[in-house]
Amino acid sequence: MDSNAIRARLGALIASRGEDYASLSRLLGRNASYIQQFIKRGVPRRLSESDRRILASHFGIAEHLLGGPADESRAILARPGLARAVNDYVLIPQYQIRASAGPGALPDSETPTARIAFQAGFVRNLAHSPPEALAIISVEGDSMLPTLAHGDQIIIDTNDSAAARDGIYVLRVDDALLVKRLSLNPATRRITIQSDNEAYPSWPDCDPAAVHIIGRVVWVGRKL
Repeated sequence: MDSNAIRARLGALIASRGEDYASLSRLLGRNASYIQQFIKRGVPRRLSESDRRILASHFGIAEHLLGGPADESRAILARPGLARAVNDYVLIPQYQIRASAGPGALPDSETPTARIAFQAGFVRNLAHSPPEALAIISVEGDSMLPTLAHGDQIIIDTNDSAAARDGIYVLRVDDALLVKRLSLNPATRRITIQSDNEAYPSWPDCDPAAVHIIGRVVWVGRKL
């Protein structure tokens, strides 16, 4: 495909979605001017394979529209176990790991046992991270009731692991995973680890450097 057409299409997508060059450049792990230089100056002449795949997934379009291969069934990343995009869908890996909403759960495995399809636009609204940063695991226990129940499936954004804003996160404590609500004190920058179920204890004034955060919970689904 003509490189001018690719740059024009990407520029139109950015304008129509209200995006900005710098944010998309950061999404790719590039310097802030990377996308602007590509669109305005043609530098680089073409997008790299990884950049093209991330952008195609972010905008929910076929990869060949940004210069990729015409084969729509190619994985967004060649490495096994990560999310894949097929047409307008993203496949998010599901792991047989339970994040305890109780006393703690040991990870059984870190190999995905399934991949669940979500519409690409829906995933894009869940998290600003590329889809390969997302993973699905289960909740075990009742300490996060009524927000999360035993058996709930949760999507975790593993790129969102700094606890820079309040939310529900999955933590690693020794070899166990916990799902808890984190609140950041804006003055001291210390973290409170809370259970939504008042029957369980909370831990105030924790040092963020001592908390190993796996990622932020961005979605929950449950069986009725």
